[in-house]
Amino acid sequence: MLGLDAVLFEAGAGVGGTWYWNRYPGARCDSESYYYSYSFSRELEQEWEWTSKYPAQPEILRYLDHVADRFDLRRNIRLETRVDRAAFDEATARWIVRTDTGEEVAARFLVSAVGCLSAANVPDIPGLNRFAGDWYHTGRWPHEGVDFTGKRVGLIGTGSTGIQATPVIAAEAAHLTVFQRTPNYTVPARNAPLAADRAAEIKATYPAIREHARNSYGGFPFDPSHRSALEVSAEERQATYEQLWEEGGFKFLFGSYYDLLINEEANETASEFIRERIREIVRDPGMAETLAPKDHPYGSKRPPIDTDYFETFNRDNVSLVDLRAAPIEEITQRGIRTAGGEHEIDDIVFAT
Repeated sequence: MLGLDAVLFEAGAGVGGTWYWNRYPGARCDSESYYYSYSFSRELEQEWEWTSKYPAQPEILRYLDHVADRFDLRRNIRLETRVDRAAFDEATARWIVRTDTGEEVAARFLVSAVGCLSAANVPDIPGLNRFAGDWYHTGRWPHEGVDFTGKRVGLIGTGSTGIQATPVIAAEAAHLTVFQRTPNYTVPARNAPLAADRAAEIKATYPAIREHARNSYGGFPFDPSHRSALEVSAEERQATYEQLWEEGGFKFLFGSYYDLLINEEANETASEFIRERIREIVRDPGMAETLAPKDHPYGSKRPPIDTDYFETFNRDNVSLVDLRAAPIEEITQRGIRTAGGEHEIDDIVFAT
């Protein structure tokens, strides 16, 4: 321990950071619970019981609240407080930090932990102010939740957040229209309850798991092949991809072949495998091609994982709008107008 005094300023009314703000339908961790966790305390590792392979937002927030209480951290945290200004004072070699409550502190060290995605980006689309319905941003989701029953919902954005939210909203709404600018590669999560024997095995081997993660490519406790995707036969490569597709998660990218992110030809073997899975899953061939990425390699954007994302586009109450073919022109009182026409919408979800 460094023996330093510390104070943490937090704009939210609770701890948790991204897991405090992001309460949208389907919000879930995309790394497995046992290594998406704190490693500084052996006692904490043994005490906490994860319920599933990929915990949902409420469980992660409970974990973070537990950590804050378990280690008596709340006395050092100022909630509902924003930093207005931080400047380094050369004379004293201290950071002078001022908050919106008028508090001012001098600190030897300043750690900016706001995160690169902390600002809710609402697209500057003309007409939003005249939209007659309700609109929501996934990064500032109402704590009381949103009921989409009987609603026509428009969802803008198909990154990892939109991919998580789409199946859940579709199951509730009367109709969901997904507005897609860039199609995304996504691999099934294969989420499941964390069995007691597996949890016990993890706890018994935590030191080795942490060491493995710290010394492995990407920070995951996986063992990627030392061979290139181009060194093996097409049959062996296909079998590897099929096995990892069935296992699910980031292992498909970080536990397969070492050169997927450094060799475009090798990457194309994985990219095409995912495109073929999309074509198999989505029954409408035209929709499948719209959902199949072709303009960037797999992993060059954040690689999401999902639960029934592509399957959702087989539902009768789900539509897909290709914004590359028909860009959004404006938001009207009744919905969203693209170059292809107006889509009547009751509620808009910005997954941006």
